[in-house]
Amino acid sequence: MLDLFSEPVLVALLGMIGGIALGLAARIGRFCTLGAIEDLYYGENTLRLRMWGIAIGVAVIGTFALSAAGLLDLEQTLYLSRSWNPLESIFGGLLFGYGMALAGNCGYGALARVGGGDMRSLLIVLIMGIAAYVTLGGPLSGLRLWAFGASEPATLPQSIPHAITQLTGISTPVIGIAIGCIILALTLLNQGLRHSPSHIFWGAIAGLAIVSGWAGTAWVARNGFDATPIVSHTFSAPIGETILYAMTSAGNTVSFGTGSIIGVVLGAVLGSLIKGHFRWEACDDPRELRRQILGAALMGTGAVIAVGCSVGQGLSAFSVLAFGAPLTLLCIMAGAAIGLRQLILGFAPSV
Repeated sequence: MLDLFSEPVLVALLGMIGGIALGLAARIGRFCTLGAIEDLYYGENTLRLRMWGIAIGVAVIGTFALSAAGLLDLEQTLYLSRSWNPLESIFGGLLFGYGMALAGNCGYGALARVGGGDMRSLLIVLIMGIAAYVTLGGPLSGLRLWAFGASEPATLPQSIPHAITQLTGISTPVIGIAIGCIILALTLLNQGLRHSPSHIFWGAIAGLAIVSGWAGTAWVARNGFDATPIVSHTFSAPIGETILYAMTSAGNTVSFGTGSIIGVVLGAVLGSLIKGHFRWEACDDPRELRRQILGAALMGTGAVIAVGCSVGQGLSAFSVLAFGAPLTLLCIMAGAAIGLRQLILGFAPSV
């Protein structure tokens, strides 16, 4: 493969393949972060939330199986190589979740909607990407560093299985695979989910997309000559990176994130055409537009602070069982619940 493509192009293609799978999961399988939370809180339906359990279980098992086979060095991933700051997980997660409720979708969901012809979501994507870069290295980066400090290299891998290994001496991949199996088994205890194979299938596809990202970038890093980062899918800073590449491609290169963004849109276009759901949509309510712009900006900022969005932390970081992933995901859900309550019920106390 390295004889046919340069390393940046190859990792972008790998990102695109996984992105297409995620786009299809969103449009055909209705795999959606905010939709799952709305179903839980207001529809009393847990099926779409349990899809996340399937995705997380499959991603954890696959990722630690790669580690057991010597195909992935977990300690080289971003989530385990930097010291975990719980305040970042809490504040960033709450901010992202609240912004997600205001915007009506997370970055991944907005990209999937763009693939269905929704131009309102294109604006959400653009604002979120710009806000992420403004927070990462722009005017807000100084405030972020003042509030949360600069990230420090970790002395020990920041993951649950590594911590258990330190205490027990049991192999880290064995612990990780066992935890993944427990997550999967507990999720499948639900009878309604077992009777809905499509939910199981598309949840598994989302999990496998995360595993493919780790496997592909690790292979290129092992066999190539460039310093290729080992990454998987996330939809915050890579959106800004893709916007930047679109404007400066002559002096820039593609990346895994660029391919992932394009792949989700392509997969969503394909999925919406298969389902017959593709139609052009635009915003006709100025109040809704203002709310979505604010929500997108909060998502971009929150995702950088939390070191990942609902997919970056909820799937990619969770797949390596990083310390911060469960807390960040819970805070995203809590922030979304607060935002949804404000939109639907208001903050007036109930009588």
